[in-house]
Amino acid sequence: MAAGGGGFAEDPSAEVLSEAAAAFGLLASPARLHIVWALAQGESDVTGLAERVGGALPAVSQHLTKLKLAGLVRSRREGRRQVYFVDDADVVTVVRLVVGQLSDRAARTRAPASRLRGL
Repeated sequence: MAAGGGGFAEDPSAEVLSEAAAAFGLLASPARLHIVWALAQGESDVTGLAERVGGALPAVSQHLTKLKLAGLVRSRREGRRQVYFVDDADVVTVVRLVVGQLSDRAARTRAPASRLRGL
């Protein structure tokens, strides 16, 4: 689409596209996406996240480390435990939009939102 068409500004820089691709790449994992979804609802420690997303504690901890390194999640110490929270409100907006739309579509059609698989 040409710049200016459809209300879009000029194309983003290669650096911005690379950063966006990295963020989407991290969220391409269902486990990490579920973790971000859960943290978008409220902060949690790793034990609570593991219970909520149905993952093993070490695996959830590794996912959190990757999300922290990417700057999508942060943590703070509360006594002896680390409490995690989403550090990027824009990522929360995107995750809520995409997951919410797919959930609504699946509920309307009573079929899984699998149209995007294999793209």
